[in-house]
Amino acid sequence: MKTQAAILVSQNKELIVDEVEVPSLGPGKVLVEIKATRICGSQLGEIDGVKGPDDYLPHLLGHEAGGIVREVGPLVTRVREGEHVVCHWRPAPGISGPCPTYDWKGTQVNAGHITTFNQHSIISESRLTPIEPKYGHEVSALMADTITTGFGIISNDAKVRIGQSVCIIGVGGIGLGAVLGAKLAGANPIVAVDLFDHKLEQAKKCGATHCVNQSEVALEDALCDILGKAEVDVMIEGTGNPKVIERAYELTSKEGTCVLFGVIRFDQKVSLNTLPLHFGRTLTGSEGGQSQPHLDIPRYTQMMDEGVFHLDDFVSHRCKLEDVNSAISRMRSGESTHTLITF
Repeated sequence: MKTQAAILVSQNKELIVDEVEVPSLGPGKVLVEIKATRICGSQLGEIDGVKGPDDYLPHLLGHEAGGIVREVGPLVTRVREGEHVVCHWRPAPGISGPCPTYDWKGTQVNAGHITTFNQHSIISESRLTPIEPKYGHEVSALMADTITTGFGIISNDAKVRIGQSVCIIGVGGIGLGAVLGAKLAGANPIVAVDLFDHKLEQAKKCGATHCVNQSEVALEDALCDILGKAEVDVMIEGTGNPKVIERAYELTSKEGTCVLFGVIRFDQKVSLNTLPLHFGRTLTGSEGGQSQPHLDIPRYTQMMDEGVFHLDDFVSHRCKLEDVNSAISRMRSGESTHTLITF
């Protein structure tokens, strides 16, 4: 069977959209028809070589989606044919097995345990969590990373307590999830920081009590106006920019926590005075908010059922796979916040 896919052939080049041949199912593998997948900053990082030279080119992309199980391979027990599933990069119980390879006009195309920029994808059982069809595929795509990671940053990495002040720098996809998570955790105030007003408006809808456009005002001045001091209990940094990381760390309170979820380039460094770490300040990086999708997603959907939160306003743009390069350009320019590829 052939399927449409976006292929990363060379770093710093546009993706090539073409048909690839889907391999047969091995043990622990599942054929999923992808219905909606989010373009994440991680894919931009892969294209740009943020983590260094890519040894797996050419390869497929994407790690968060909603879809339907079309076939299950040997030994698969957690999902069934016809089930709606959240496709996530964080592992859950189940078999992972060897990663598949696709054929593209005689060229081997690599793939990981999950890829979602292809209409039909071979995904490891361990990267799938069933979800009721009533939620729809777009909610599933948001549950795969935006919500599970954003909430996990708040509850697992930062361990936010009621009444703590929280500042979130970079309110794109994951940042918005963190804003909503901070609201649900009882943080106050919740300061959203970005360079684009339309993203700050979205953050306000998600629970930010204050918004700061850092192109217009220095963050320390804004924090002084909001808190009466230039420091917060919890600082969450999502840009991966070395200078922003340094400033975020400096503006974290004496016994506060600074969490980094933005990925710095492999060839860049930051300069920090580590003395505050000896007196109670915490600096940590986040890996998907330490989320456990198979446990978290059922809890979060139950909260949605009870009206605790909704995701109606999270998606800013939608596109088809053939328009993926244009959509990526809009993300780079800051025009879009949440872009979903829909099939």
